[in-house]
Amino acid sequence: MPSPDQFDATDIRLLATLVERPRATAVVLAEMTGLSRNTVQSRLTRLDEHGLLESFERRISPKALGYPLTAFVRTTVTQNRLDKVAAALAETPEVLQVQGISGRDDLHVHVVAVDADDLYRIAGRILAVPGVERTESALAMRELVDYRITPLLRRGEDR
Repeated sequence: MPSPDQFDATDIRLLATLVERPRATAVVLAEMTGLSRNTVQSRLTRLDEHGLLESFERRISPKALGYPLTAFVRTTVTQNRLDKVAAALAETPEVLQVQGISGRDDLHVHVVAVDADDLYRIAGRILAVPGVERTESALAMRELVDYRITPLLRRGEDR
């Protein structure tokens, strides 16, 4: 993956425009950035090949799908089972993201649920995964800062 110093001003301008209009075609992005369509297409291809363009899935609100509760389940795992635990968690639809973390716990599992009873079921399912030793759930009361990338792009423009 490229490091930030491998991006030039054109890459950053293109990424900022893409954040603003994530569904824009290469033609529209070219018009918005003042670049040629071929330049836009080649740079998007390069960024995609380096794994810098993620899925649009995160733009779908779980609340809109009937999952208004968000929780984070800190999970302690038997170390030699970490990959198998992660694979098992990926089979649970309510698990949105799993991150390996440092510290007392091993995994930070982002889940959504219909209600408290559903969260209890999901937490129990996580605890039942072979290799999971302990879990501790924290209910998200409200989101104070939504996922964002634009401030980092702006910082990149200043470099």
